[in-house]
Amino acid sequence: MGSPEPSDVNLPAAEKPETAIPFDEMGTAGQCRPHYELVRRWLDETPPELLALKRREAELLFRRIGITFAVYAEGGDPERLIPFDIIPRVLDAAEWELVSRGLRQRVRALNAFIRDVYHRREILRAGLMPPALVLHNEGFRPEMQDFEPAQGVYTHVAGIDIVRLGPREFTVLEDNCRTPSGVSYMMENREAMMRLFPDLFAHHRIASVAHYPEELLDTLQSVAPPNCQGEPRVALLTPGAHNSAYYEHSFLADEMGIELVEGADLFVDDNVVYMRTTEGPKRVDVLYRRVDDDFLDPLTFRPESVVGTPGLFNAYRSGNLTLANGVGAGIADDKAIYRFVPAMIRFYLGEEPILSNVRTFSCAQDGDLAYVLDHLEELVVKEARGSGGYGMLIGPQATQEQLAEFRAKLRAAPGDYIAQPTLALSTCPTFVEAGIAPRHVDLRPFVLVGRDIRIVPGGLTRVAMRAGSLVVNSSQGGGTKDTWVLED
Repeated sequence: MGSPEPSDVNLPAAEKPETAIPFDEMGTAGQCRPHYELVRRWLDETPPELLALKRREAELLFRRIGITFAVYAEGGDPERLIPFDIIPRVLDAAEWELVSRGLRQRVRALNAFIRDVYHRREILRAGLMPPALVLHNEGFRPEMQDFEPAQGVYTHVAGIDIVRLGPREFTVLEDNCRTPSGVSYMMENREAMMRLFPDLFAHHRIASVAHYPEELLDTLQSVAPPNCQGEPRVALLTPGAHNSAYYEHSFLADEMGIELVEGADLFVDDNVVYMRTTEGPKRVDVLYRRVDDDFLDPLTFRPESVVGTPGLFNAYRSGNLTLANGVGAGIADDKAIYRFVPAMIRFYLGEEPILSNVRTFSCAQDGDLAYVLDHLEELVVKEARGSGGYGMLIGPQATQEQLAEFRAKLRAAPGDYIAQPTLALSTCPTFVEAGIAPRHVDLRPFVLVGRDIRIVPGGLTRVAMRAGSLVVNSSQGGGTKDTWVLED
């Protein structure tokens, strides 16, 4: 049975042409949506000079705390701040209920898919996906074959990137099942807003995000390995201070009250993992790792890794350690595999997808490649295994030279790319140098999967700070907003 075409595996995409007017979440034509009314009134009554002052106060606060995001690959400033917008994004309870139901469904299907890939591969046997797309994928880890992690969970922390195209149109843009980052910025954004604008919080019933570390720790403890003795000990594994998300690693370890460790702080003895402490070795049962698969264990993966620990993978497979997220979970991150998630939901859950997908063209397929080459000026082209907004072409904003360059790349290595229509991402009011103006946003909620599924209301809203830009990634100059979910 041949692999299906994109139209067979995607929901009808909620797509709008690039020239469409984007949905403004606050309202248009003088009509403010009800849950934004207090924010609108606050903006009307607050002088621009005061807003500018508060923005400077936020920057000073973030720098004093040390909330930075460096892009070392580009020789970036290690003290670089992510731009923070002081105007919150607001979702009402009904909107969040829809999003959270869709997130739970999607993450259940993704975990089922990852488990299936490393066991019977029923979805491949059913002909719903091309086997080569999975088995020859860089994210596929044959070392995980027939291994069953604790509670059957592979992706314990998922960051699902969502864009909004209309009042009830929430569309998943990307799945992050390996080591999604950004939750510390979600929490610090809320803390900053509460300090800067306490009166706003006094007039709104806003769902809290402060309990995320507690929920994360409970989730990690709930997936203790089979051979765990007593209360599970959890640690957070970081590649070190030169990682762009190191602030987040140290922040979460501190908030959870667990040790922050590097590979050299751990050792393995008789397939049991220990961390070195001033009180002697202590066994580690669950490792929330922020190190990629390739660098986890030089005995199993890349031998030149200096940030991993020899023997870590054998301890994992022996039932003495849980790694969160699981090894090989990155197979579900691939943007060419993303297009099949609606089929996964139907196949594993027997349900219709709640959140739609963006129609996706796989350039590895001749028909799709021909269409992409013919319509490059209209499409967004991404690396199938890329992240951070790198290696991307936005056709409507590209120069002729950039289009020619990408045509050559697509012809040379078509399997490395996917393409999608250019979407009219929703906008939110944003305070920029010229005053208050609409800017495009997305949303990354964080889904915790252990014995059960937990989602802290809201997530990290990323905002394209430049007028007309659709790129919200922090590594590409995007900023962040506090995300409010209003309680009934």
